Formats: sequence, structure tokens, C-alpha cells
Amino acid sequence: MTSILQSFIAGRWHGTEARQPLHSALNNSLIYHTHGEAIDFAEALDYGRTTGLRALMALTFQGRAARLKALALYLMERKEQLYEISRFTGATRPDSWVDVEGGIGTLFAYASMGSRELPSSNVLHEGPALALGKKGGFAGTHILVPRGGVAVHINAFNFPIWGLLEKFAPSFLAAMPCIGKPATATSYVTEALVRMMHASGLLPDGALQLVIGSTGDLLDRLTGFDAVTFTGSADTAAKLRANANLIASSVPFTAEADSLNCAILAPDVTPDDPEFDLFVKEVVREMTGKAGQKCTAIRRIIVPRTQVDAVAERLRERLAKVVVGDPSVEGVRMGALASKDQQRDVGAQVERLLAGNELIYGNALDLVGDGVHEGAFFSPTLIGCANALDNDAVHDVEAFGPVSTLMSYDGIDEALTLAARGKGSLVATLVTKDPATAAYAVPVAASHHGRVLVLDREASVESTGHGSPLPQLKHGGPGRAGGGEELGGIRAVKHFLQRTAVQGSPTMLSAITGEYVRGGAVRESEVHPFRRHFEDLQVGDSLLTHRRTVSEADIVNFGGVSGDYFYMHFDEIAAKDTQFGKRIAHGYFVLSAAAGLFVSPAPGPVLANYGLDNLRFTAPVAIGDTIRARLTCKRKVDRNRTDEQGRGQGVVAWDVQVTNQHDELVASYDILTLVAKKG
Repeated sequence: MTSILQSFIAGRWHGTEARQPLHSALNNSLIYHTHGEAIDFAEALDYGRTTGLRALMALTFQGRAARLKALALYLMERKEQLYEISRFTGATRPDSWVDVEGGIGTLFAYASMGSRELPSSNVLHEGPALALGKKGGFAGTHILVPRGGVAVHINAFNFPIWGLLEKFAPSFLAAMPCIGKPATATSYVTEALVRMMHASGLLPDGALQLVIGSTGDLLDRLTGFDAVTFTGSADTAAKLRANANLIASSVPFTAEADSLNCAILAPDVTPDDPEFDLFVKEVVREMTGKAGQKCTAIRRIIVPRTQVDAVAERLRERLAKVVVGDPSVEGVRMGALASKDQQRDVGAQVERLLAGNELIYGNALDLVGDGVHEGAFFSPTLIGCANALDNDAVHDVEAFGPVSTLMSYDGIDEALTLAARGKGSLVATLVTKDPATAAYAVPVAASHHGRVLVLDREASVESTGHGSPLPQLKHGGPGRAGGGEELGGIRAVKHFLQRTAVQGSPTMLSAITGEYVRGGAVRESEVHPFRRHFEDLQVGDSLLTHRRTVSEADIVNFGGVSGDYFYMHFDEIAAKDTQFGKRIAHGYFVLSAAAGLFVSPAPGPVLANYGLDNLRFTAPVAIGDTIRARLTCKRKVDRNRTDEQGRGQGVVAWDVQVTNQHDELVASYDILTLVAKKG
């Protein structure tokens, strides 16, 4: 029985008229139709810019991070429903794991990063503030704020869940409503995901809309406050990028395009080394995982000329053991391509690659499973190229399936030249056991690749592999690979924010950023800041301590406690020959003495000190110098957490300035503390 897929537009499910048929990749049976009704994209954009933006802005960065975590937990509990529908795409369970749990894991990752690194507001201060005047009354800094537009995410067919979620997570954190457009061939998986997300009740109204089918005039209606991201073929990326309205309105456009990624076997590796087997395993995994339908898959296998035959033989042996068929059958390791159209396209590209080259492996498939002979299966195919420096096709033509080309090189420089012939790639893998080879090759390869994996026996124990983008690191590449970035931790969130320079007095900058800027107004009272609960503390609450004169006994005692007998603290003669001309106190003694000046020792709301940031010793402290400290509440972040006793708590960063008797700054740093809430 087939059903009609629906778009989710302006808070309602849209579409009842059947249009384009969609078939199972496993047996070509009809499973779904797209809907035929046109979408009112003016309404969709207006809904996102009004209802969606308003709902997202009602939350803070921290609030949205908490929603992402709750949503990830909700989806993880229901993941088997997504696995069930994913099998129609031809994916094996491990293939779907990358898509399903990899996508949900991306939500978890951004929830964690947002909780740790973003403020309890909608203004992200990108400091430090810079003094712009000599008297300290004029300064400048940068803030990042939500753009006020809509993010349009256009995705490829190969990862219908991860593809949406890896773009949705950072844009959601940035308070940018999303319109997701999955590739039609596997859009039924994305629709199931969005229905699940909507049913959770965790998505603010208008935060996510879904387009099934054509984008119509959507791109023509965008403004410079919107953004477009795209994952797919380089040809399609070029067409979208050239949209007249995107150009005229300066709409940010980020592409992550399919590329001819490579794996290089370094000349130091021999067939007797563990790295040799690691290389072969990685190539076969990338050829057969997701049936080769990955933008990161290894398309070019670059090996020393002396090792070509050995590598070819090992690859043939491993590929011959790959069981292809219905992934629900035990023992099947590779499924189908996503559609019959994809099957035809891969076949055509293989014919182009074989012109002037050799077929090393690729045979008639012995498929496993009922009805699979009508499915979109394709044999793992290994092509040999004897003259890769003179053959343009192997560096330009991509068969987006289980297809790779083996080519040889003489010397590491030639290998790097071949890698660069891909004209920009998402990822390259270098397999070597020699750190010197890695140190030479990686900086050269980096100019043409978005990511470089260096694989050896040590890294292999925990390596996530050539084709696994991680949310903490950028995913994207130069040139043919699209020229943009996806993922990349908090950098990806900043992509969807507007960066603005702000100039004014330190007091005004403190008010705007929600973060104390040195030189700004402070509030002093008889109540020690450490005696205030999280809710009662305000940015700018400050304490100027009493003074302490540093003695020789302090230095001697600190040396005895710490074991630090560095000559600058204890050798009068040697110290005279330094830039300071005399013995000075340990920097960490100054830190400890400052803590003794400002700490309120009795039990109170401050629960723990868990770190220092931005520590600098800016001037020496000598015997006889007198120091004091100013402690100021710099930043508050309500992470909505409780301790073991159920007490609420937040994070407070304190600005500390230690000065000497001449009011010169001698030490500067931030202290991070957990501070209890009332009750």
C-alpha cells in the first residue's frame, strides 16, 4: 500500500494529491508518492520570519540547547521506527546507524556545546573588548545576534536524517527558523523524521518546515537576512549558487558538494606493516558503506608504484567476500543504491571511467534476498589507472556508488599532485607509520582538502574512519567540494548569526553584551559577591580587597610548599642579570595571595571553583611590593542544572585584576564558579 508524502508548511501538513511515484531500492516496489499541490512559499517564509522567529527568540541560547537535548532523547527512544523505514533506501543496519543515530548524536553534540559555550541570552559576545581611546572611556567589541531570517536547507538523498539534523542543530541554536528540502528519492525518510519531531511537542512553532518535491520560487523570495545551505552534486550546487536573486540580494550560500576524495598509502608502508591492512580495510569500507553513496567516499586510491599489485590483490580478495542483497538477510554487508535512476547514472559514469583504463574487480552480482533482482543494486567496482598523471577522467568523473580507481605514484610529491587533481575535496586519508612523512604531506594536502585523516596503528584503535564527519570539526572543503563548511562546533552556529562591531563606553558595552567590560561601572556593597545566590548576582557586582605586602618569607614558604625553586625566586645574583634585575615572587603565589584576599571562606552560595581562563602575568611582583585584587561578576550562564541535593545552580565567571601599589596590573584572569540558586 502506498501513501502520499506531505509537506509541513505554516504549522500544518500539506498535500493529498498523488504525484511522483517513489520506489523501494530493494525490489522496485511502489511505496510512496510525493504530493502534487503547489506550496505557497510566500506563506512559508512569512510564517518562519514571524511565528518561527518569535518562538525561537522567546528562548535563549541555553534554552534552545536544552530543547535540542530533549529532542535527541525523544528521537533516540523511537529510533527503531526510523531504522524500519530507512531499509527501503537499500541501507544496511550499519549504513542506517550513521544516518539515524549519527543524526541524533549530532543533536546531542550541539546541545552539549551550546550548554557549555553559549550564554543565557540571545547576544553572544565575541570579545575581548578593545580599548579605542587613551583614557579608557571608549572601547569596541563584537557581538553575534540572530539574523532575523530563515535558513533553507537543501539536502542530498544519501543521508535523509543526518543530512537534515546536522544543519538543523546549529541553525536552531542560532534562533534561525528552518525550511528543510530533502532529495525527493528518499524524502519519505525525512518526512517520517519531521513527523516524529513535530509530535514531540518540543519544536517551537515555525522552527522547522518541510518541503516535499520542488522548491518552486522559494529561492527567488529570499532576502539578505536569510541563508541557504546545500549538500549534493557540484553541478547542482553551481546552478543554485547562480540564482539571480541569491546574487542580487547577497543571500549567504553554503555548499558541501560531492568530491573525488582520495586515500594515499605512504611510501614507508609495506605489505608486512599493520598500516597496509588498515589501508585496504578503509578503502573497502568506504567503497561498500552506504553502497558507496557518500560525499566523503574514497574515489581515488593512490599507492606507490611498487605496491600497486599487492594492493590490487588484497582489495580483490576483500571485495569478493562482500555479500550484496537485502540488508534484512543475515550476512548481507552491502545494500542497494537509492533508486533505479541512481543505478543507471552510476553505470554510465563507470563506462566513462573505464575508457582507457582496466577493470580490476566488478562482476555479475549474486544477490541475496527475495525480489532483489528488481532492485537498484550495483557491484563493487575497482578500476585500475596506469597513467593517472595524464588521465583527466579519473580526477573529474565521479561514479556515486561502490566505485573507486586505483592509481600509482613515484614519490610522495607525485602522490600529493594526484590528490590535488581532484580540484578540492572534502577529505583525504594518509596512511603512514612515519611522523616525518605526515609532517611533510599534510600541510601540502591541506590546501586542497577540508579534512585530512592520518591513519596509523595507534590511531586505528579509536579512529572514526575516513568518511565520518564529526560535529565538533568542520565538514566541507575547498574548490569542487563546495568552498564552504558544515558542522565545525560553535563555528557552525556562528554561521547563522550576524556579527556586528559595537563601539561605546565600557559601561555601555557591558550593558549590551551582558558581560562586564573592564573600565565599565561596577557596583560595590557591604555584601560580599560570594554571599549572593545566582539569582541575586548582577553583572558588575564587585569587590575591591584590602592590601597585602609581599615578603621574602612568602616566597620562601611558597617555594617549600610547591617545590618550585626556580632561580628567579631564590638566586639574588642570577636574578640581577635578568630583565627584572631582582628576585620576584612566583606568579602562582600572586594568584594564591589574590584568592586569599577576595575569597569569603564561610559556607555560602559559591559551590566550587572549576577553572581559570585567560590567565596572564603582566608585570613582576618583587619583595616589598603591595598587591590588592578587584573581583567583578563578569558573566552569568544559567545552565538549568541541579546538583546531587537537587539545588539549582548556574555558572558565574569572575573578572579578577591584581594590581600593585602603583595601580599597575600584575595579573589578570577569569575564575569560573558554580553558584547555587535560592531554595
